[in-house]
Amino acid sequence: MRFSKLQATGNDFILVDARDMECNWASLAQAMCRYHFGVGADGLILMQNSNVADLKTRIFNSDGSEAEACGNGLRCLTKYAIEKNVCGKTILSIESLSGIRQVKAHMSGNKVSRVEVNMGMPRFEPEQIPVNVKADVIPMLNHPVMIGKRKLTLSLLSMGNPHAVNFLSIPVASFPLAKIGPKVERHPMFPQRTNFEIARVLGKENIEARVWERGVGETLACGSGACAIGVAAQLAGYVDKEVDIMFPGGTLTVFWDGAGEVLLSGPVEEVFTGEWRYN
Repeated sequence: MRFSKLQATGNDFILVDARDMECNWASLAQAMCRYHFGVGADGLILMQNSNVADLKTRIFNSDGSEAEACGNGLRCLTKYAIEKNVCGKTILSIESLSGIRQVKAHMSGNKVSRVEVNMGMPRFEPEQIPVNVKADVIPMLNHPVMIGKRKLTLSLLSMGNPHAVNFLSIPVASFPLAKIGPKVERHPMFPQRTNFEIARVLGKENIEARVWERGVGETLACGSGACAIGVAAQLAGYVDKEVDIMFPGGTLTVFWDGAGEVLLSGPVEEVFTGEWRYN
């Protein structure tokens, strides 16, 4: 089985052209995504045929769970599809579990250097996130949660998948994400677990952040997480409509007009191609 390894601001994926393939994808994701023993990646992306869009994708986290949405994964798939001449255009529609997403590639010669994704509308109702809390005010921007002896104030929303954003006044590098992240991810209030972002606002146009991804752990960046941070920060009055989210793996740009769909853009690169032998 041929595969390609791509990364978008350090968020790395194994991409398989699965238009004519069937497999136990969850098990394959667990095997291929293992660092040291497999290819190593945050997730496995499948490119499949669609009856309602140009392409369809399925996205599996490194633990084998399937993700509803993945902005950086969609950007990697776009680069692959265009450069492999799967689609002869630079604006595509891609079917995913969270709906049909529109993507736009920016070219440098015959290579895709940057991709913009329409990530859809943010959702704030508890049942849409989902989260098991009674909301007195929507959106929920200051929901207190105790994790051991640490009190977090979370902004709760969905970008097609659940997110909990915690704004800090200290540098994000000093936050014990490896300890707190898994506890937030699996907190009983989140019936489908959650992605957890920590962020510090540096100015109206810049935020530094780290992310604990559901089903993966800490990653170098997260596209839907960047959108969640940008939306929550704008609702809190911290930033303007366009903001750069600076992750350890690089910078993603989020644009939201405060009412409509969220746009995510950033660089994307192919790392290498290879062959995987499986039973």
